[in-house]
Amino acid sequence: MSRPRTAVVGTPVAGVTGIVLLCASVALALTIGPADIRVEDAWSVVVSHLGGEASALSPIRDGIVWDLRLPRTLLAAVCGAGLAVCGAVMQSLLRNPLADPFVLGVSSGASSGAVAVVVLGVGGGAVSVAGGAFLGALCSFGLVLLLSHTLGGSTDRVVLAGVAAMQLFSALTSFIVMTAADAETTRGVLFWLLGSLSGADWTDVGVCAAVLAAGLLVCGAHARTLDAFAFGEEAAATLGVAVARTRLVLLSVTALLTAVLVAAAGAIGFVGLVLPHAVRALAGPGHARLLPLTALAGAVFLVWADTLARTVLDPQEVPVGVVTSLVGVPAFVLVLYRTRSPR
Repeated sequence: MSRPRTAVVGTPVAGVTGIVLLCASVALALTIGPADIRVEDAWSVVVSHLGGEASALSPIRDGIVWDLRLPRTLLAAVCGAGLAVCGAVMQSLLRNPLADPFVLGVSSGASSGAVAVVVLGVGGGAVSVAGGAFLGALCSFGLVLLLSHTLGGSTDRVVLAGVAAMQLFSALTSFIVMTAADAETTRGVLFWLLGSLSGADWTDVGVCAAVLAAGLLVCGAHARTLDAFAFGEEAAATLGVAVARTRLVLLSVTALLTAVLVAAAGAIGFVGLVLPHAVRALAGPGHARLLPLTALAGAVFLVWADTLARTVLDPQEVPVGVVTSLVGVPAFVLVLYRTRSPR
């Protein structure tokens, strides 16, 4: 059985193309919506708020760009990049093509934490929904680490522990919603669980961007190590890789990044599952080029997914997680067909 062929594109060309696409996507996304705003109008607002010449737009249109559309679009880019990178790292680290940022139960834990704050009032008002989601995600990840360690700490045990935690916290979330929430609260919680960027603000953008930058630095520094994991844990160990320590560091980084992103935007699926496979098919498996290109692809993808989510049924908004799943499923099937081994 021969290895699947991959068309490897030049990293500098692909990187520049990705940056251009991302900038163009952000600029165009700012113009799409009920308010008639041109690219040059959006640019004048950005320049004005950065200390340049005052914009000629009305205060209402200025607020639409600066307070609503721009932070939402930038948060979509940050979340898409972070989830895609987490997926690429976890697929290589766990040697599981179906691994994504939620395989460790982080998303389910975050959902339980958010529901506990909204429905049960945990924290007495001192803990926000995002804070509850973050704490829940950390609890879930801590449980996964404990279970996987007591079960031997191997890759398959980590995955199984993640599945167990995911089912446990999903059941806990459903129990809380069904027994303690009214109809309106249930609707709001379910909308958040499916992923929503409607509440994005500049604080969310700053926090998520800072954590993403730190995560990219750590994962990028382990690019060669991730390449070694492709040959198996034993082969990586013979190459001088501290397997257990490296796995703990990278799983902790991806879990922390996923927790922050889920706390800000809810559970957005399929980004971390589909995008790494698509980029790997185009750019090859080397993580030095795979990680930055995957980040760019994830950012562009989620910018357009969120733009579609907020406009396709205007004035009603569709959860962005629904859009990513509807687009992601056929895209993932296509990737599987393109990378399948010939019989």
